[in-house]
Amino acid sequence: QVQLVESGGGLVQTGASLRLSCAASGRTFSGEAMGWFRQGPGKEREFVASISRWGRWTYYADSVKGRFTISRDNAKNTVYLQMNSLKPEDTAVYYCAAGSSNYRDLSYPYWGQGTQVTVSS
Repeated sequence: QVQLVESGGGLVQTGASLRLSCAASGRTFSGEAMGWFRQGPGKEREFVASISRWGRWTYYADSVKGRFTISRDNAKNTVYLQMNSLKPEDTAVYYCAAGSSNYRDLSYPYWGQGTQVTVSS
């Protein structure tokens, strides 16, 4: 079956960097968009970033634009999220998503289990 497994989360201080990875198995997503979402404590899940099938186009939430970078390696069926200049408000469970037909369409059929990112002040 299809699995998306996130890794790279952790506890860091304000201003630090983290790189999240999401490895997909069970099928290839090279022809479809992939993305990252997050859910902070007491908040609804929100969009973070997405990337088109070949990585040419990216789309970011305003709150992370200029600090986060999404990328993908189709040979490894993996998507990444480089997070720089982290802030306490970035604290959340980060979820990988895959299988959208368009990187601007935020509806995804496949989701990972999430990885916790905690930013201390």
